[in-house]
Amino acid sequence: MPHMTAFARNQWYVAAYSHEVGRELLGRAVLGETLVLYRSEEDGRPVVLHDRCVHRRYPLSEAPTRLDGDRIVCGYHGFTYDTTGTCVYVPGQKRVPRTARVASYPVVEQDSLVWVWIGDPALADPVSIPRARHLDAPGWVTVRGMEPIDCDYGLLVDNLLDLSHETYLHGGYIGTPEVAETPITTEVDEGAGIVRVSRHMDDAECPPFYARSTGIEGRITRWQDIEYHAPCLYLLHSRIAPAGVLPEADGSDPHGFHTEITYAITPSGDGTVYDFWAVSRDWATDDAEVTEFLRGNNHTVVMQDVTALNLLQRTLGTERTGYQELSINIDTGGLAARRILARLVEEGAKPVERVR
Repeated sequence: MPHMTAFARNQWYVAAYSHEVGRELLGRAVLGETLVLYRSEEDGRPVVLHDRCVHRRYPLSEAPTRLDGDRIVCGYHGFTYDTTGTCVYVPGQKRVPRTARVASYPVVEQDSLVWVWIGDPALADPVSIPRARHLDAPGWVTVRGMEPIDCDYGLLVDNLLDLSHETYLHGGYIGTPEVAETPITTEVDEGAGIVRVSRHMDDAECPPFYARSTGIEGRITRWQDIEYHAPCLYLLHSRIAPAGVLPEADGSDPHGFHTEITYAITPSGDGTVYDFWAVSRDWATDDAEVTEFLRGNNHTVVMQDVTALNLLQRTLGTERTGYQELSINIDTGGLAARRILARLVEEGAKPVERVR
């Protein structure tokens, strides 16, 4: 088996988009924990419970399990749970066993994402969740999706922090020769768990992804500024403009096109990851044709990554013991992310000192 990146448990992870959580029961897995999600009728907030009935382990996200108001009724024997996971009814007897409860998880809905905390609930601080305001901000239009990948989540982090692969894997979509040829700058904030990787191209070919959506003809300036907030949120601030057009002194950019590309990287289990992807723009926001083009084009790009990472995971599983990985300058960001993830895993494994 290939090396698996360990899970940092005391962290927030994206379990779903807001639009996915409603009155239909939704099953997901995060860090190997099976979850059922639904939206409360009483206050509209998301509820996240462990997705296994205490009785015979029937999945609570599967039919004929149903909601009765805000209570979830197991479709196998009718065990019924409230929004805290407490069992309030069992068949054939009045007394409910004291141990009849399923885990309830801290949940925060923010920026059209539903974040869950799988670790020690006493440590779940909503203020620590990184922001992606553009996902539901006025004046922005977003296309989005999610693809499960049969690979270690560390491979997806590597993939997203080294965009030079765009030239080769995504040629004809977002990749051009300049992406691989242009050196990167990397900044690491170990304490905050943030890795920044920047690539600024002053004179580059305009890839079809942008040429067809913006109408720019000819060469462009292209800036890619990545912010990775370990372990889950990846932001790519993308800017393109006709070559030679630079931002004004105050940072404004009347001729530029700003696109925010967001990924939530959520390990569902060992060797499996949810790849939540979104492309947000503040230009041509009324143009439905541009919206559909970006949706289809970016989905194709994501599926190219899915295919490559599925293959890479299988390949690593056949490697001989002790094989040596070669890293170069383009890997600086990915290697920094690995260090931060290892630290978060280690910190999560330490016993928590309680104040008495």
